Amino acid sequence: MKIFSDIGIQIPQIFMPRGGVDLKKWAVIACDQFTSEPEYWQEVERIVGDAPSSLNLVFPEVYLDKPGEEERIKNIQANMRKYMDKGILQTQEGFIYVERKIGSKVRKGLILCLDLERYNYNKGSQSLIRATEGTIVERLPPRIKIRQGASMELPHILVLIDDPKRTVIEPISAIKNKQDKIYDFDLMLDSGHLTGYKILPEYEEQIIEALRGLIEPRTFAAKYGVKPDLPPLLFAMGDGNHSLATAKAIWEKMKPQVGIAHPSRYALVEIENVHDDGLEFEPIHRVLFNLKKDMLAELKNSFGENLTYTEVANGEEMTKKVDSASGPNQLIGLVGGGKQFGVIEIAHPTSNLAVGTIQPFLDAFLKDEGAEKIDYVHGEDVVERLALQPGNAGIYLAGMHKSELFKTVILDGALPRKTFSMGEAREKRFYMEARKIS
Repeated sequence: MKIFSDIGIQIPQIFMPRGGVDLKKWAVIACDQFTSEPEYWQEVERIVGDAPSSLNLVFPEVYLDKPGEEERIKNIQANMRKYMDKGILQTQEGFIYVERKIGSKVRKGLILCLDLERYNYNKGSQSLIRATEGTIVERLPPRIKIRQGASMELPHILVLIDDPKRTVIEPISAIKNKQDKIYDFDLMLDSGHLTGYKILPEYEEQIIEALRGLIEPRTFAAKYGVKPDLPPLLFAMGDGNHSLATAKAIWEKMKPQVGIAHPSRYALVEIENVHDDGLEFEPIHRVLFNLKKDMLAELKNSFGENLTYTEVANGEEMTKKVDSASGPNQLIGLVGGGKQFGVIEIAHPTSNLAVGTIQPFLDAFLKDEGAEKIDYVHGEDVVERLALQPGNAGIYLAGMHKSELFKTVILDGALPRKTFSMGEAREKRFYMEARKIS
């Protein structure tokens, strides 16, 4: 396998389903989606049935902390061995160019391995590969438990590059018909279409050189208005921050025993250009379940005279006000919580983004047992449906512009956690490729 240490990547050896496997049943959506909608995963199970599927190799987080967790993990590990032993998965080496089509949008990506030695998720990191949002260390143990002892990894991790001149991925798109098409099929449950092409070896060098060009010191300094000696940021986390952090934690634990050349040093990901026309940043909303306290009253107590609450007629009016907000004050939608729809206006906010202003309040509210739990959801319809159920409440947030991401992380560090999402839930990455890690 080819390694390029200066840009922190490895050209991967990938395991794919053999011919004859029904790919529509094989590929399932990222395990951290629809965590408050078990009916989605029940439908996935119905569709898959007894067919070979990545569903049997991952742990949907809707089932975390539920009975049978230990048995599910054992079954995942056993299925990984079975799929390898029975030849359900077959290997090939090389970059894979992928296209994900949903409606009229087409999102382009490139699958490769990132070097975990070049990644640091801690606040203030200056590493080549960085987190874009705060990493909640407390969320890693269940993920570590699942990955530890696994013989394979299946990524739902999406990592961004800042390539406004479109030098890395887009030139491959232009010559995709010269590559080997390895899959082309519709995804389940209205999630669009997925096509993959194995990049022929003679095209690998142009990808490597284009990635190098993004962090050439003078180019990097001019793009962001920083000094040429500032450590460059090449890869910024998009989706799957905690999955990559889990891989890093396991690698650091294993490294003294296995040495630096072990497969677990690398993690399989898909990279995408933040300037891709098919890529949209969507806000991530919050839903609190089984309120124990009056949430609006607690908000007023916390923010005092800086907070103004206005009740509105419906969700459409709420989202319009929040999405069109301008000026120094921040607007946040409140759904449920004893009311129907309202808009919170906060003067003198403590963060540049509304999510950064409201999240500390939510953390404290949960710590003080103001609600049973919180979930992070995609889509206005989902936050309304869940938050309007008796005893629940929802926080509706506007999104950030994707062009702000890299410069903000370079100059200010990681964003507040769960600030943005790359598309809505059904647009998330599906498990397709696998890689051996032990």
